[in-house]
Amino acid sequence: MMKTTMLATLLISLLSACDSPNNDAIGKVASEKERKQKLAEIRQVANQGPYKASFESFKQYEIPEWYQDAKFGIFIHWGPYSIPAYNGEWYPRKMYRDEKGSDEKAHHAKTWGSQTEFGYKDFIPMFKAEKFDADKWLTVIKNSGAKYIVPVAEHHDGFSMYDNSYTRWDSVEMGPKRDIIQELKNASEKNDIHFGLSSHRAENWWFFDGGREMPSDVQDDAYRDLYGPAVNRETSEQGETPPSQEFMDDWLLRTVEIVDMYEPELIWFDWWMASEPFHQHVKEFTGYFYNKGVNWDRMPALNYKEHADMRSFIPGSAVLDIERGGMTDIHPHFWQTDTSVSKTSWGYVTNHEYRDANSLVDDMIDIVSKNGSLLLNIGPKPDGTIPDEEVKLLAEIGGWLKLNGEAIYKTRPWIIYGEGETFVPDGKNSNDGEKNRKDFNSSDVRFTKNGDTLYATFLAWPGNNSKVTIKGITPERYSNKIESVTMIGVKDELAFKQTDAGLVVTLPIKSPSKYAQVLKIK
Repeated sequence: MMKTTMLATLLISLLSACDSPNNDAIGKVASEKERKQKLAEIRQVANQGPYKASFESFKQYEIPEWYQDAKFGIFIHWGPYSIPAYNGEWYPRKMYRDEKGSDEKAHHAKTWGSQTEFGYKDFIPMFKAEKFDADKWLTVIKNSGAKYIVPVAEHHDGFSMYDNSYTRWDSVEMGPKRDIIQELKNASEKNDIHFGLSSHRAENWWFFDGGREMPSDVQDDAYRDLYGPAVNRETSEQGETPPSQEFMDDWLLRTVEIVDMYEPELIWFDWWMASEPFHQHVKEFTGYFYNKGVNWDRMPALNYKEHADMRSFIPGSAVLDIERGGMTDIHPHFWQTDTSVSKTSWGYVTNHEYRDANSLVDDMIDIVSKNGSLLLNIGPKPDGTIPDEEVKLLAEIGGWLKLNGEAIYKTRPWIIYGEGETFVPDGKNSNDGEKNRKDFNSSDVRFTKNGDTLYATFLAWPGNNSKVTIKGITPERYSNKIESVTMIGVKDELAFKQTDAGLVVTLPIKSPSKYAQVLKIK
């Protein structure tokens, strides 16, 4: 009996040790032979047709209707970086670096201890997600009016939120001990929400480079499989230390695996895969993804970024994504803005500066009028709950969409995007478009259409019972005789007159909506 008890105790001890980042067992990581076999398969599928692994071949791609109809999605940044909850999801990088205006390095040493004794890896056992409930998340998302979700599968930190065959550092072997991505996919399917995933793996090449310039656990080869090569970012971007073939092959294997396992309808990439050294592997991935998608129920989509002098896809062959910015005018190809409910962070922190629902609704309307979609990020707490402020914010957006959604969903741009005083800078090459833009005002009107119906949305209320002239709706642009003008949420038709100067409308005595107000013109 004593021997049995001792054996059981030993087994429990060993199993508990498996969750420790100090355990250097590789676990289930794919063998070199398996990697080579899979790479050969990927390259075969990528070129089997109808697509080939070339940017020229992707010109035949057509952005799927489901995506162009959806208009609004929810991004989810969640991982071990939610444990320190300090300044943002780049804490893992900055805790090893001295950066102008940043104090993460000093904060970490003071709060958690020396970076040699307590490194980023040591947050992982603390990341338990004990209150995570995918169904509750999807209820919140459904109530927001969003039509698709994009949880982060792997961020720059090298920790995967799914059962990753190419690393031990994932949410199934460590931390939550659950396949977070699979649970979210199951919940999204039950709620008829389109399911996407994001990969930020490319940036892991240099993300922890500061740890090589100071005493830290990044220099310990036992954790190289988490911290990555940690090559200097500046020399890498200058082409002096480009990512190795081994690293890029690993990037390809990991990214294809999430396609094979979860069949996402959307893959979102961060900016660094647009750098020239990645191009061949990006082409191979895209050929694989598109060729696989041809046989799915719905053709998937892929997001890419343009950053400084980094370019990859031919416009229209994938969906351009702009971080925290917009377009000045209607873009000929469907595109997307990704931004956050927080002005200061993408992941959970305790010092958020939140945006308000009014500004987010206005941004959505502006983006949709210019042929885009809004991907709005939330950052759950480490225990797996969504902060109350974010639940409330999403509910407010959902309330507006419940009333006015017909001016957003399934619409397309009109002849012009709109009119008004507020200039929206073109954000294709920067991520500070939100900072440089003034708030919209009552002069700002945005147009969308669905069939024979034209929607004109005021981004701020012009005033009760006021008479306004919508200058963009002139006889040259709108030659048909207007039969009726109504405001969504108001029972009676509005008085109007078509003139050479524009459409003159008398507004109701009270706004039916807390935020933007929608005219429906037939």
